[in-house]
Amino acid sequence: MITETEKINIKSLDIDMLNGEEIAYLINNEDKKVAWAVSKIIPDIGDAIEKIASRLRSGGKMAYFGAGTSGRIGVLDSSEMPPTFGVDPNLIQGYIAGGEKALRHAVENAEDKVETAEEDFRTFNAGCNDVVVAISASGNPNYTLRVLQLGREVGALTIAITSNSQAVFKQYADIFLCTKVGAEIITGSSRMKSGTAQKMVLNMLSTGVMIRLGKVYHNYMVDLQMNNKKLFLRAIRFVCEITGTDEKTAQNTLSVAGNVKTACVMIKKNCDKETAENMLLQNEGILRRII
Repeated sequence: MITETEKINIKSLDIDMLNGEEIAYLINNEDKKVAWAVSKIIPDIGDAIEKIASRLRSGGKMAYFGAGTSGRIGVLDSSEMPPTFGVDPNLIQGYIAGGEKALRHAVENAEDKVETAEEDFRTFNAGCNDVVVAISASGNPNYTLRVLQLGREVGALTIAITSNSQAVFKQYADIFLCTKVGAEIITGSSRMKSGTAQKMVLNMLSTGVMIRLGKVYHNYMVDLQMNNKKLFLRAIRFVCEITGTDEKTAQNTLSVAGNVKTACVMIKKNCDKETAENMLLQNEGILRRII
């Protein structure tokens, strides 16, 4: 049986006869369907956000597992969490079938190897407080199937992200997130609409979880890491806008505080760094509760 991700798109049967602009229009028109497909599963995404946040709040961690494009998208999303939200790199991890080499090069048969899934799962060392997310356009590769099986066995929260409603790994998922984007412009090229849908879903999951964990105040990423000039200037601007102070005061306070949250509390509560840090600790790092 042909999976939904392998079907032929009749709208692009003559795409090889089109010029560049016509090709771009055709792809764009298909891409417009992605956001609509994602919108249909918003309640399930919201449920996933709450359940993931609950696990991480209790000391758990999360990992994305995927092969090919899906694996690369997972690694991309996880790698953005430390600089954006100041979390430990181990909190949200990304694994790709075939390892580091597969990030840049296709690794033959990596998605079919159960032993690779088992090795990566052991590295993640999942327990009952953790979250295992398998990402696959078809939802059928042995790699993602085995990861979810193992996740279920240890009592982890298991989540499957796919574009195939008949995905085999559905049976092992506590939460099944299926974006029905339809046939790809290029038959079977799931790096296109399916990949875009996966990126959108992961954006929602990780960002939503970080918001629920207090990593955002209003819409400011108040736990960003100030590890370059651009981010330090951004942090100064955030402190100015949140507290209403001037740029010089914000910069001086940030230099002492070391992060946006602490600096904001120091300014708004007119206190020293230690007092500000204690207030944040007592309020689970949620700035909204303090100022």
